[in-house]
Amino acid sequence: MRKTAAPPWKKPNPKKTGKGQPLSQLQKDAARQRAEENGRAYPNLVDNMWAAKLPRGD
Repeated sequence: MRKTAAPPWKKPNPKKTGKGQPLSQLQKDAARQRAEENGRAYPNLVDNMWAAKLPRGD
Protein backbone atom coordinates (compact mmCIF):
# COMPACT_ATOMS: atom_id res chain seq x y z
CA MET A 1 0.00 0.00 0.00
CA ARG A 2 1.29 3.45 -0.89
CA LYS A 3 2.10 5.68 2.03
CA THR A 4 3.31 8.73 0.11
CA ALA A 5 0.12 9.64 -1.74
CA ALA A 6 -2.60 11.48 0.14
CA PRO A 7 -6.14 10.06 -0.03
CA PRO A 8 -8.41 11.73 -2.63
CA TRP A 9 -10.42 13.66 -0.03
CA LYS A 10 -7.24 15.39 1.24
CA LYS A 11 -5.97 16.45 -2.19
CA PRO A 12 -6.79 19.91 -3.56
CA ASN A 13 -9.38 20.14 -6.33
CA PRO A 14 -7.85 19.77 -9.80
CA LYS A 15 -7.50 22.79 -12.05
CA LYS A 16 -10.43 23.26 -14.41
CA THR A 17 -9.00 22.31 -17.79
CA GLY A 18 -12.21 21.26 -19.49
CA LYS A 19 -10.94 17.69 -19.99
CA GLY A 20 -13.25 16.06 -17.46
CA GLN A 21 -16.25 14.11 -18.66
CA PRO A 22 -19.16 12.69 -16.70
CA LEU A 23 -19.30 8.92 -16.31
CA SER A 24 -21.01 7.02 -19.10
CA GLN A 25 -24.01 4.86 -18.27
CA LEU A 26 -21.81 1.74 -18.45
CA GLN A 27 -19.36 3.25 -15.96
CA LYS A 28 -22.20 4.30 -13.63
CA ASP A 29 -23.63 0.77 -13.70
CA ALA A 30 -20.20 -0.69 -12.90
CA ALA A 31 -19.79 1.70 -9.94
CA ARG A 32 -23.27 0.81 -8.65
CA GLN A 33 -22.56 -2.90 -8.95
CA ARG A 34 -19.24 -2.51 -7.09
CA ALA A 35 -21.00 -0.58 -4.31
CA GLU A 36 -23.73 -3.23 -3.98
CA GLU A 37 -21.13 -6.01 -3.82
CA ASN A 38 -19.49 -4.20 -0.92
CA GLY A 39 -22.72 -3.58 0.98
CA ARG A 40 -23.20 0.11 0.15
CA ALA A 41 -26.50 1.60 -0.99
CA TYR A 42 -24.84 3.85 -3.56
CA PRO A 43 -21.34 4.36 -5.06
CA ASN A 44 -18.84 6.46 -3.15
CA LEU A 45 -15.92 8.53 -4.44
CA VAL A 46 -13.59 5.53 -4.66
CA ASP A 47 -16.14 3.50 -6.67
CA ASN A 48 -16.59 6.40 -9.09
CA MET A 49 -12.83 6.90 -9.47
CA TRP A 50 -12.44 3.19 -10.18
CA ALA A 51 -15.24 3.31 -12.76
CA ALA A 52 -13.74 6.38 -14.46
CA LYS A 53 -10.68 4.29 -15.37
CA LEU A 54 -12.83 1.78 -17.26
CA PRO A 55 -13.48 2.18 -20.99
CA ARG A 56 -16.42 4.52 -21.62
CA GLY A 57 -18.30 2.07 -23.83
CA ASP A 58 -20.51 4.76 -25.41
